[in-house]
Amino acid sequence: MKNSFINEITTRGFFHQCTDKDKLTKLLNNKSIKAYIGFDCTAPSLHVGSLLQIMCLRLLQKYGHQPVVLLGGGTTLIGDPSGKDSTRKILVEKTIDNNIKQIKKIFEKLLIFNNKKTEPIFVNNADWLNKLKYIEFLRNVGKHFTINRMLSFDSVKLRLEREQSLSYMEFNYMILQAYDFYKLNEKYNCDLQIGGSDQWGNIVNGVELIRKINKKESFGLTTPLITLSSGAKMGKTEDGAIWLDEKLLSAYDYWQFWRNTNDADVKKFLKYFTEISEIELEELFNNEKNINNLKILLANEATKILHGEKKSKESEGTAKETFAGSGIGQNLPVILIKKSILRNGINIIDFINNTKILNSKSEIRRAINEKGIKINDTIVTDNRKNISISDLNNDYIKVSYGKKKHYKIKLN
Repeated sequence: MKNSFINEITTRGFFHQCTDKDKLTKLLNNKSIKAYIGFDCTAPSLHVGSLLQIMCLRLLQKYGHQPVVLLGGGTTLIGDPSGKDSTRKILVEKTIDNNIKQIKKIFEKLLIFNNKKTEPIFVNNADWLNKLKYIEFLRNVGKHFTINRMLSFDSVKLRLEREQSLSYMEFNYMILQAYDFYKLNEKYNCDLQIGGSDQWGNIVNGVELIRKINKKESFGLTTPLITLSSGAKMGKTEDGAIWLDEKLLSAYDYWQFWRNTNDADVKKFLKYFTEISEIELEELFNNEKNINNLKILLANEATKILHGEKKSKESEGTAKETFAGSGIGQNLPVILIKKSILRNGINIIDFINNTKILNSKSEIRRAINEKGIKINDTIVTDNRKNISISDLNNDYIKVSYGKKKHYKIKLN
């Protein structure tokens, strides 16, 4: 017997582990459930490393289940040690609260709100974690956890094996995450927690805590951790994180990220990050021999889910216009600089440095020496070149770095 949700996450490659796949399948077939995923709020946006879990929430809604989005106002005060080599920077509550407000806006774009039965429930674990009485918590909850078992989980074991410090504060994280699942089960009748495979130990602890205290059965399910074919972690590039908030990364740059996907990752990412049906995808994979066409499809569909169809089409049009050679695409990212910078002319290296397109002057020199910088589609060959007001073209200077990064520099 196969549940349609379980079937789709399996065929798309989302499924990694489950505490009891058969029982969970039976439960999902018999009723609509609530399932939660937790997101720590260490920045004012999530990045694409969180996108697979969000796609799971969209699929839950598609099959009539209700997602619970836990925004970790409490646990972010500590920091999840899973997959980390060092302790995270401690954030103040005001910063975390602001991050939560911004992240919630991303979910408002990505999840469906027009059906009361499946509209997401937002919770903040600070609501219960910040009110804990420590001694009482240790007596009632801490007694269900053994140090022996906690030391066996990868989030702890790997840090200790590498002889990297793990604070007592972080060591408590798995207890707090288990307590989150227990509270959501108690308050919202939440039966399922979903997370990345590095969360397996934390999720299992939650399932066991619910069984011990609430005397109920619950379930845990993990998705695979995604790495690029290059071995790099999904979500970050040499130029920084691929943010889901348009204030931090333009729709065009987001489109370009997917367009620049490595050939070996394209088919997998079409399954993960678009909602094209499996049947359509198989037909595409069998008939479309031009990998670049699949990359454009991936970029269009992934951008449409986050930023909407209009911005997806605009980004594709801008890319076509830009890469055709001499066009300044209408929706290229705009970088503002002060007018005074150009008034008396400025050396090309200082000019590029002001735009923050590259990280250092040495990188800029190297790019110029390798003929990797263009101003208004003309290769810069001399690092003594000056840029001035006369270089403005329709109020913009187009700066290109390599073949794929193009910007409009506008005076502020």
